[in-house]
Amino acid sequence: MNKKEISRRQFLKRATGITAGAIAFPYLIPSSALGGAGAVAPSNRIVMGSIGVGGMGTGDMRGFLNKRGVQYVAVCDVDKGHRDSAKGIVDKKNGNSDCSTYLDFRELIGRGDLDAVALAMPDHWHSIPAIAAARAGLDIHAQKPFARTIREGRAMCDAVKRYGIVWQTGSQQRSGGNFHRACELVRNGRIGKIQKVEVGLPTGGGSGNNPVQPVPPGVDWDWWLGPAPWVPYRGVMHWNWRWIMDYSGGQLTDWAGHHIDIAHWGLGLDRTGPIEIEGKGVYPKDGMYDAPTEYDFTCKYANGIVMSVTNNKKNLQGAKWYGEKGWIYVRRGKLESEPKSILDEVIGPDEIKLYRSRDHRQNFLDCVKSRKETIAPAEVGHRSISVGLLGEIAMLTEQKLRWDPEREVFLNSDQANRLLSRPMRAPWHI
Repeated sequence: MNKKEISRRQFLKRATGITAGAIAFPYLIPSSALGGAGAVAPSNRIVMGSIGVGGMGTGDMRGFLNKRGVQYVAVCDVDKGHRDSAKGIVDKKNGNSDCSTYLDFRELIGRGDLDAVALAMPDHWHSIPAIAAARAGLDIHAQKPFARTIREGRAMCDAVKRYGIVWQTGSQQRSGGNFHRACELVRNGRIGKIQKVEVGLPTGGGSGNNPVQPVPPGVDWDWWLGPAPWVPYRGVMHWNWRWIMDYSGGQLTDWAGHHIDIAHWGLGLDRTGPIEIEGKGVYPKDGMYDAPTEYDFTCKYANGIVMSVTNNKKNLQGAKWYGEKGWIYVRRGKLESEPKSILDEVIGPDEIKLYRSRDHRQNFLDCVKSRKETIAPAEVGHRSISVGLLGEIAMLTEQKLRWDPEREVFLNSDQANRLLSRPMRAPWHI
């Protein structure tokens, strides 16, 4: 860690009002902690921590731990079991017992020695730590969906821009070869003018009621709830929170950041949004779960293209673009077209070349060093999930809504505009 870097961190702490103790990470560390022979010099390493180290969070942490030049020093989670497990993984990799653990994400962010953080929490917790980390000048890799509401997403984008940080949304399909190839073919007119797009997402949800039960040892339930309304513990915190709208929007918001993101990329519309939205959803009739189990909505864009988004009752998951000359369909593990010969075509040197990445986490790390934009930056992540959130609002209001994608307001419904944000339980706010 060189003096220039220390000065940068101290400046950011003063500028953002984040307080912390003196930078505690040692200047000299064992070679085993940096990978032994051929290790990266301390002044060039990227020092990271993770907030949220459940399944996906631990997966991201492991991925970054295995990258050359990354030094993990801290983990944070509301579940002590997760914290201790993650610390064990980091300490084993580093060959010491120095990894710090935190319940309060603000303490991790305020350490003063971090360059970047990886965030992986339930949807309702995405905005507050992200904005705090951005204010502290930390670069951020954050799991999708970008935000639980459109207002939260815009606040996050504003913070990323204001503080000049590097952001990578965990929409890793953008770093997949099939998805990149499909979008490049569509963007270069191989199926002619696009007429419509179909996006298929998974079906699923919760039903019934879980009994009120004791909070598991080591879990801080009030911290897990955070800005969401207080309710007694019913065993939903590690998976089934997805089916409760205070925390998420079901399979719709769980997957919109993937397949709608790819549909937008192929259309060249990934920094804007539709102008009209309408649709219907199927919701549980009783019980504690309230996220839609089925959904079917359409979005019309200013150029006349219509995108339909449905659960997979049509046996379609992924994105399928229909043009004047045929169609292209992509999902995980599959790329198809009609005519089939389209897939053999070569993109010429003077044609559109989309951003290329074949390793999503490495792309983030490369951009942390270069200060270039990642393949899935904040604005793109926000616009991708916004379509899912707009569909959610259209289904809840049962209205045909007109949307201004520049001002991000509905033009014909005060009721819909009230759903652009959700109340936050004190003391939390953005």
